[in-house]
Order: sequence, then structure tokens, then C-alpha cells
Amino acid sequence: MQIKTSHKITDYIRKKGQASGSELTQYLNITSRAVRKQLNNLLKEHVVYKIGKPPKVFYLLAKNKKSSLIVNIDKKSEKIITDNFLLITPSGERKEGIPAFLDWCEKRNEKVDKTAKEYIKSIKKYNHYKKGGLIDGSYKLKHTFKEIYLDKVFYLDFYSIERFGKTKLGQLLLYAKQSQNRTLINELVEKIKPQIISLIKKNKIDAIGFIPPTVKREIQLMKEMEKKLHLSLPTLSLIKVKTTITVPQKTLNKLEDRIENAKNTIILNDTHKYNNLLLIDDALGSGSTLNETAKKIKQQKVSKTIIGLAITGSFSGFEVISEV
Repeated sequence: MQIKTSHKITDYIRKKGQASGSELTQYLNITSRAVRKQLNNLLKEHVVYKIGKPPKVFYLLAKNKKSSLIVNIDKKSEKIITDNFLLITPSGERKEGIPAFLDWCEKRNEKVDKTAKEYIKSIKKYNHYKKGGLIDGSYKLKHTFKEIYLDKVFYLDFYSIERFGKTKLGQLLLYAKQSQNRTLINELVEKIKPQIISLIKKNKIDAIGFIPPTVKREIQLMKEMEKKLHLSLPTLSLIKVKTTITVPQKTLNKLEDRIENAKNTIILNDTHKYNNLLLIDDALGSGSTLNETAKKIKQQKVSKTIIGLAITGSFSGFEVISEV
């Protein structure tokens, strides 16, 4: 009896642990196009999954064991989980929605229906703070600093929530920045762009500033955001001064150290005059960087009003977001 090509592929991967497309082409003695077709079908059927990026891509057998968890989630809750739950595994696999939630529960031996109710409750609790897609972070700054130079400050979502960890936006931000992944950066920008445009229109913003990065990377998140947002507004010239030893904000646990860091390393190199400025940062932990930068802008009378915006922020007062 003739063995199907797809079965030959899965048998080979099972024996070897993993295989590349070129390896399978050589083993099967067929065209690379034919191998790609078979692999694409196996990917769609979730028989295999792939890791790596071209030209080094490898295929592995998917774990198809059926979950022993009892699933009893109503349609409304299912939609909330589908829209909000994102899981990046330790091995870099991306999972979303119900499948991701089931994996999360199974790994922790949690009852799905009970945990789903708790997750929905948490999402509703934190969504309560969102008005028009924005979270007002002013209360945070008022309880952190003696003097506030931002007229308003918002963030688009919390970085993490109790028990369930990083939010979907928090995960996208973390892995887009840390892995310097342009695909994730594009996805992140497309997700946040409508809220940013709405904020600009509502507050009659006539200039925009991006907090410059501290750590040197080949692909800088804020620079990519600046390009991909395509905002037809003047961009404020902000410079991060190079020091003998680079000290990222996220490594500082004391509020006074964060203030000193922002005060002495960010330079405003702009003499233009604006009415309403939008100042964007990736994450708001203490708010030191945004507040100190706003202070310099106000002192040099570059803008009358300054609105701060972070992609994500912490829920409580001064809280270190050390990963981003």
C-alpha cells in the first residue's frame, strides 16, 4: 500500500524531532513546491507547527492531545476572551482567544468555567477605567509628584492585571520591543492608531513628541511608531544624551533616581512654539520621564498645553514596569 506524502513527512519529523523544508525535499525526492504545499496543509490542520524565520525555518509535530478540561463558557464570555486573551509561550509560540485560555488553565490546573468567570470579572473591572478607549492617569501622577507639568495624561491599557498577568496590549508591547519584531510593531501601531488620532482631534493637537529610547537597538520601537503612524504634524526634537554608562529607567527602583535620570539625560532641542502638544511614551511606570520632559517643554515655553500618552501603564501609584 502506498504511503501518503503527508504521512511520510510526519513520520520523518517524529523520528528526527524537527525538519526543515529543504531537508524534507531531499528526503522525499520531490520538488520544494510540492513539499511546501504538503506542509501548508499540515499547518492548517494543526498537525505540525513551525519555528524560526526564513531561511532557518523548522517544522515540528503539534501536540494534539485533547484537553481534559471541562469547557462551559457562554457566548458573551467567549467573545470577551477571544477579543482580549493573548498568550506568548516560553518557546515563543503565539496563541489567542479560547485555545490560549484553555492552555493557560490546563497548565495551572484551573477549572475553565470558574476561571473564565473570574477573568471576565477582572476585564470588566479594569475596563471600567476606560473612557473613549483611554485611561486617565492623572490620579496616578497626583499621588506621585509634588509638581505636575502634564496638563493631562492617558494610557491605552493597563500593562497587566491581577492574577492573569500582562494584557493583550501589554504582551504586544513587550515582545514587539524586546524582539524588535517589525510584524508585531506594525500590529501594535495599527491597534493603537485610532485612539491616538481621536485624541489628537479632540484636543486640537498641533505637534507631537516621542520620548527617545535609552537602550540602543537595531529596530527602535518609538522610531518605528513615528514612521508608521503617518501623522501630519510637526515632531518635537527630543534627544537622549549619551552617557559613559547607559542607565535605563526600568533598572531604577527609587522614584528620585528615575526623576534624576530623566532630568539629566533628555534634552529638548526645539525652539518652535505650539499650543497643544502630545507627548508619547511606551509605558508609564512612575511617570517620571513624561513629567520631567514636560517640565523642560513648559520651562522653555515651547508649548502651552502638554498631554502625555503611554501605550500601557500600571494600575496603582509608583510602580516599576521593569520589562519594557
